Amino acid sequence: MPLRIATWNVNSVRQRLEHLERFCAAYAPDVVCLQEIKVASDSFPIEAMKRFGYPHTVVHGQKGYNGVAILSRRRLTTPRKEIWCDRDDCRHAAASVGGVELHNFYVPAGGDIPDPERNDKFAHKLQFLAEMAAWAKKERLAARKAVIVGDLNVAPLEHDVWNHQRLRRNVGHTPIEAEHMARLWRAGELVDVPRHFIPEPEPLYTWWGYRFARSVEKDYGWRLDHVLVTPPLMKRVKSLQIVRETRTWERPSDHVPVVLDLS
Repeated sequence: MPLRIATWNVNSVRQRLEHLERFCAAYAPDVVCLQEIKVASDSFPIEAMKRFGYPHTVVHGQKGYNGVAILSRRRLTTPRKEIWCDRDDCRHAAASVGGVELHNFYVPAGGDIPDPERNDKFAHKLQFLAEMAAWAKKERLAARKAVIVGDLNVAPLEHDVWNHQRLRRNVGHTPIEAEHMARLWRAGELVDVPRHFIPEPEPLYTWWGYRFARSVEKDYGWRLDHVLVTPPLMKRVKSLQIVRETRTWERPSDHVPVVLDLS
């Protein structure tokens, strides 16, 4: 049975309810993975999700910060929430649907200084990515029909940012972060689905920041949102879309949805 999976950092689910409804109506994903929901699990708008057509949910949230959720039209099995770096800061949720093991991640942004000795937030980010790679290897993820989606907060390749030379020392695009992503890919034998369809050197972005008002107009983008699949699932991969239009909506999230279609 076909399966459409969307991933989107909504930057506050309650502020983007109308956008979420509009997106779901237009693209009809079977499963929606949200990051940065910024709401406690017991305050998540479950009834609104049911109205949108998603009666099945896994929520790992906290008040005001972080948080992830999985919404589904189909029944979710084996729901779970992992703790990373010994911090319960609500950055992972998982479940299985339609024969697919689904992991939804929100990796720490890492602050502004790309030095783990001077910046605890950057150290946390590197530890988180290292733990993800160790987990993928230990769990033998490569042998399972699995997909990892979410805001991983790393633009690992040269053309994943609008200006590689200018930004290579910025958190999110540093060589050490790119290497950590590469270790994750190797540990799980993961396929970078967006780059499977849109290979380098073509630019590919999913995030346009708020700080510069003309970032969308000038296309000053980064690819921070990812879809990774294991080899046993790759044969089902049919297509992928970057839904850039949502970044032009009124009061948008700075991220846009990424939609994966499985046959």
